[in-house]
Amino acid sequence: MQNDHQKTTAGTALASIDRQRIPQHIAIIMDGNGRWAKERGMQRSMGHQQGVVAVKEITEAASNLGVRFLTLYTFSTENWNRPADEVAALMALIIESLEDELFMKNNVRLRIIGDMERLPESVRTTLEGSMARTAGNTGMTMVLALSYSSRWELTQTVKSLAEKVASGALKPESISEELLSQSLATAFMPDPELLIRTGGELRLSNYLLWQCAYTEFYFCDTYWPDFNTEALCQAILEYQNRERRFGKTSEQVEEKPTIE
Repeated sequence: MQNDHQKTTAGTALASIDRQRIPQHIAIIMDGNGRWAKERGMQRSMGHQQGVVAVKEITEAASNLGVRFLTLYTFSTENWNRPADEVAALMALIIESLEDELFMKNNVRLRIIGDMERLPESVRTTLEGSMARTAGNTGMTMVLALSYSSRWELTQTVKSLAEKVASGALKPESISEELLSQSLATAFMPDPELLIRTGGELRLSNYLLWQCAYTEFYFCDTYWPDFNTEALCQAILEYQNRERRFGKTSEQVEEKPTIE
């Protein structure tokens, strides 16, 4: 949760950010759309619609800051269990929100991770078209985790590796952490350095579990529709104020390599 220090510095976060240490991959769990709408006496769908506005602002802000990959938890495999009318509304909103202007204006490429076979054909067609049209963009890559969960991803990866072992194409002793990472849906990008969850919940919700082994977590009470550029900058500033040790001691991290 945000503490008093974070709230005090939020207004100056953008000015305080070290542009040389921007996390190259930020993953976000966009939580709180429904509660945002409920508190305002609106239908849940209105919260999702306002959430799209936040996606557009954060995408542009992250791109301008120099983030290379922005991965957004858009729809989990568990979300298929929600009421049918809400799922249908979310699918329609995905189609409506994929505006080429957002991607082309900011030189952003779109990619998808998740079980696309479960998506309605109209959604798949729209996504495939957007990915094709933005494939040549060379700026930030926006990754939508759509019909995605880590357990689904890991299960599919294990099945794929098991099939290779059964066919003789892969020896069991050749399976390593590196090979598993290279076999995941996220193999085209580095692991996230910063994961942000809005909405006040303190869990990962089956999101990028393998990839987040050494990710810095940032939780805030702000509902996703209210999460803006300043809030993103505050999360990045908090990330920059942490020491990332990767199992080492502080002294080891601070050691400077000897120049011969």
